Amino acid sequence: MKQKNRDQSLSESRELDGSYDQLTDSIEDDFELSTVCHRPESMDKLEEQTKFTKKELQVLYRGFKNECPSGVVNEENFKNIYSQFFPQGDSSMYAHFLFEAFDTNKNGSVSFEDFVFGLSIILRGTINDRLNWAFNLYDLNKDGCITKEEMLDIMKSIYDMMGKYTYPTMMDDAPREHVESFFQKMDQNRDGVVTIDEFIDSCKKDENIMQSMELFDNVI
Repeated sequence: MKQKNRDQSLSESRELDGSYDQLTDSIEDDFELSTVCHRPESMDKLEEQTKFTKKELQVLYRGFKNECPSGVVNEENFKNIYSQFFPQGDSSMYAHFLFEAFDTNKNGSVSFEDFVFGLSIILRGTINDRLNWAFNLYDLNKDGCITKEEMLDIMKSIYDMMGKYTYPTMMDDAPREHVESFFQKMDQNRDGVVTIDEFIDSCKKDENIMQSMELFDNVI
């Protein structure tokens, strides 16, 4: 009789343990879904908030979801994805700066909304919208102005991304020379920093910059 009671107690204990394990797994699964998988806003709402059509947004979402099944991308994954487009160089630093610009909430991740909002400005925004976004990219410490050092950091990252072998005659001091020339044009009052107004005014006067922006008008 005692043996039967002990066996029954052991069986009940195992059942309780099994139920507890199932409950724990269920809670962990729910927690993982709620914290990792990000569901974007409706396509109708995103269509209202961006300059993309619903069909374009669906195409973008399929591509984003394919690369980022969880619905968000962290900086490491962002760098890995970006490096595929520039295998001839080191795109990690430029990807870091770009990720910071897309991560508007500063939470260490970029959602589909973050991605399409930024892309909408870059590809479909007005000239002023695009230049404001570019200024934010160059303003690394977000203090409202660009220093020569910040511009040099960005320029170095671009040269590294493109790869030295792409331009066999490129010299190591090419980024600095480029920045010296461009910064001098932008710093109109010679105070050592470039404000948003100086940046926009200088870019609008540069024919090459304006032409490069026009190339993005019908990318998608």
